[in-house]
Amino acid sequence: MNSDSTGNTSTNDATGPTGPTCPTDPAGPTSTNDATSPADSANPTDSAAFWEGHYAGVDPQWGTRPNAVLAEVVTALVPAPGVGGRALDLGCGHGGDALWLASLGWDVTAVDVSATALERVAAGAAASGLADRVHPDRHDLARSFPGGTFDLVTASYFHTPVEIPRDQVLRRAAAAVAPGGLLVLVEHASLAPWSWRDGHEDVRFPTPDEVRTSLRLDDGWHTERCDAPERTATGPGGETATVTDNVIAVRRRPA
Repeated sequence: MNSDSTGNTSTNDATGPTGPTCPTDPAGPTSTNDATSPADSANPTDSAAFWEGHYAGVDPQWGTRPNAVLAEVVTALVPAPGVGGRALDLGCGHGGDALWLASLGWDVTAVDVSATALERVAAGAAASGLADRVHPDRHDLARSFPGGTFDLVTASYFHTPVEIPRDQVLRRAAAAVAPGGLLVLVEHASLAPWSWRDGHEDVRFPTPDEVRTSLRLDDGWHTERCDAPERTATGPGGETATVTDNVIAVRRRPA
């Protein structure tokens, strides 16, 4: 994940965990933990402890570029935001997606469970002159969620080795989309040879249709994309491989 409360493991294929939340269940884990308190550094959750440790040991420049698949989808489906256009980036990691969206004019709430990651997002925003458009917001998304609604909600590679109620989190993401707004999920659908596996060699990823079905959307939504395109990814040593991503883009119908 980049890192979130569950994390967005990677806007960069070279490093970072890529395993799904629950390798044997396309719908994700069945935990019903639904508390409302944000991540607490004095008493960290499993997600907070894992992702804080992860980012503490990662090059601060990792994941600072936007995810190419997300950029393609947003460019094609979302017009330049008007005044006050609000975006929510779940599992923002080092902020590659959040900073890119802010550079286009979006007012971005960047969510992660790792305080270290969010400090780096804030520093990157300040260095880029985007501090007024990027708002780091720390949450363990299995326990709390940002308030309000957004014109664009994104989650890129929202996977984690820590068990969380992933489907619940993504349904909350859909609920946070304003009328006329867009939800964009970009997810791993295969593993590259260099991917981190944590002992899961036979991992099964859900299909795009399974992910969309898990959102439990009603008739008030239109599917813009629901497919699994292939792309060429580059590994940490410069090696390349063909990988597959799930891309789900759904728009809430205007009120």
